[in-house]
Amino acid sequence: MNPTLVVAEVAVEGGGASVKKGTLSAIGFAKQVGDPFDVLVVGSGLAGAASELAAFGARKVLVVDDAALRDPVCERYAPTVARIAKEGNYGTVVASSSVFGKDLAPRVAVKLGAGYAPDVNLVKVDGANRAYRRPMYAGNAFGWLEIKTAVHVVTVRQTEFPPAEPSGGASPIENVTRGGDEPPAARVEFLRLETKKSARPDLAEAKVVVSGGRALKEQFAQVLEPLADKLGAAIGASRAACDAGYAPHQLQVGQTGRTVAPQLYLAIGISGAIQHIAGMKGSKVIVAINKDPDAPIFQIADYGLVQDLFTAVPELVKTL
Repeated sequence: MNPTLVVAEVAVEGGGASVKKGTLSAIGFAKQVGDPFDVLVVGSGLAGAASELAAFGARKVLVVDDAALRDPVCERYAPTVARIAKEGNYGTVVASSSVFGKDLAPRVAVKLGAGYAPDVNLVKVDGANRAYRRPMYAGNAFGWLEIKTAVHVVTVRQTEFPPAEPSGGASPIENVTRGGDEPPAARVEFLRLETKKSARPDLAEAKVVVSGGRALKEQFAQVLEPLADKLGAAIGASRAACDAGYAPHQLQVGQTGRTVAPQLYLAIGISGAIQHIAGMKGSKVIVAINKDPDAPIFQIADYGLVQDLFTAVPELVKTL
């Protein structure tokens, strides 16, 4: 096929932008596909991010650095991404399956008249043919799909494609002008970005995640935070814990929350509903602590401890 365009996602802090880890998984997907690839980064204040992206073996890094694109509004980004994809004759446009990628990619697909494969966790390339696999029914089944249009638009699961490593070279950086505004963009107003500052790692990028369930009740933070501090871990939660008000919803792991795949995942007081498992079963090592020996979480855990969590976790912290 024609070359691949990787759409990067950046985090803006202190006036500068850094590349989010999910972008490296999208680059990993592009390398698996095997076609030459370029990386596109859109926004404002992108000099640092562009330099960072130049290290991963792309033919070139395309930069649309414009104050009008300072706010992450996909209605404003989509015309630019689609125009560059069309003018560059790209065969595939890929982004991470983050909130940003899932918002942007369908808009780009419509503008290109392209087929769209969301949340892909595996790609099979056979000459000119390509098949994409994605989870269905909360991860209990997988479906293969093929795109028949000339251009493919894809979002990939960060947890399933290993992040690309620096190649040792430096791709050329090319500045590109943004596309014009379209009527939908004029109807969207960016108010503010609300984020909770934390010294802990980002949940989606952490190497260790400590997650708690509804069984922790009002002692959710009291029990989990000492353990997370010892392990340098991010804290996650089940939907039941979030719905009950024991943890904020931005910590939710699962089908309707965040998808994580750390090196170590500790599920504490989590029964293992399929919706939760869908968001964490890609973890390399899973440790479960639950007083119910029949809890479904033990079916996927590498290590399981049947014990009252209010006894087990403090003892674990003390031992660490």
